[in-house]
Amino acid sequence: MLAGFIGLCFVVGGIAGAMTDPNLSTWYDSLGKAPGTPPNWVFPVVWSSQYVLIGIAAWLVWRDSGISRALVPWFTQLFFNFLWSPAFFGLHSPGLGLVAILPLLASIVWTLRIFWRVRPLAGALIVPYLVWGCYAAYLNVGFFILNPG
Repeated sequence: MLAGFIGLCFVVGGIAGAMTDPNLSTWYDSLGKAPGTPPNWVFPVVWSSQYVLIGIAAWLVWRDSGISRALVPWFTQLFFNFLWSPAFFGLHSPGLGLVAILPLLASIVWTLRIFWRVRPLAGALIVPYLVWGCYAAYLNVGFFILNPG
């Protein structure tokens, strides 16, 4: 099951990456960027580590409570995580990216709260994801402001 939870995260990330990669050297590189935007190589490194952590967190919760309501927020955040790339990169729309990232952040907070109640270590493993999600939202706002239209 551990491999399944982590693997599902990487499947979602891989599909999102397939929509992202063709747009990096063309559309994305032409955008005005917010201060503190990292180089492109940082994103797959960070996302890979995030996927491992959130997969482990889900596995820990599953070990304690099985397939239960405690995993609903986890699947919800994974769904919104998936939606961001097609909104931002696929449709070339920082505005739609914002529309996708706000429920993503809410579902990450929900996941963290539920996981913390079930198993504090699982909740703690979600904290870096929330931090990264907030940073990604900051970048998305920057893209939206600096690239009107």
